[in-house]
Amino acid sequence: MVGIVTDSNSGMTQKEAQALGVSVLPMPFMVDEQTYYEEKDLTQDAFYEKMEAGSTITTSQPTPGEVTGLWDRVLADCDELVYIPMSGGLSGSCQTAQLLAQDYAGRVAVVDNQRISVTQKRSVQDALYLAREKGMCAEEIKAFLERDKGNSSIYIMLDTLTYLKRGGRITPAAAALGNILRLKPVLQIQGEKLDAFAKARTTAQGKSIMVNAIKNDIAGRFGGNEKRMHLFIAHTHNAAAAENFREELRAEFPHHEIEVQALSLSIGCHLGPGALALACSRDISVT
Repeated sequence: MVGIVTDSNSGMTQKEAQALGVSVLPMPFMVDEQTYYEEKDLTQDAFYEKMEAGSTITTSQPTPGEVTGLWDRVLADCDELVYIPMSGGLSGSCQTAQLLAQDYAGRVAVVDNQRISVTQKRSVQDALYLAREKGMCAEEIKAFLERDKGNSSIYIMLDTLTYLKRGGRITPAAAALGNILRLKPVLQIQGEKLDAFAKARTTAQGKSIMVNAIKNDIAGRFGGNEKRMHLFIAHTHNAAAAENFREELRAEFPHHEIEVQALSLSIGCHLGPGALALACSRDISVT
């Protein structure tokens, strides 16, 4: 039997994980020098309340003991496990897990398929499908997911540049100018990194940029078969806007039931509240 494990950067809740029969490692955060764990003692609402109040928030890695402790509990009931952490290009936690796995005599396969948030969560669901429907072992699932790593896209429209400035990702002058001009930057995650993609003057223009980008990806990179793609809307403390966006997209993507979820806090701490994202990932069950 193959166990499936991920971390809370995937956005998968403990309740969802329990229903699917997978395990989620809560990721730690430092808030004003105090450690909290996502969902365990730091909810989405509490996180953004602290952020908007001006708290200093940084991401952190789980301790080796926390990682291996969870693995040991899973391996008590499973022959082997697949661990799907966030992209190694966005955090060192993946590389740490790969080192820890060397002590497990091949029973732990650590996947680095360059996913995060909604696309990482989709990888967990794909791993379940490959294990339960296709009968793959842990190493086969790892190899499949890593071969499939390029078959996803995320585009994110920010509400403010303030938090990118706090994280040192842009200069204070650029942030101030952007906020004065009320720019809505659109970022992208294609593989390992969070990069600039476009600038919008309005929310409507930003949404249009994201929709066109996803359509272009489906038509070009993903072979033009819209039905082979999963679509997602994600947000940072912006649930009402996300639901409205889903309604707007029904005419654009009539063949899809678009999933909505909150972006993981590991992304939210860099983007701030009010961000809105559109993402896609290949449906591996459709040929």
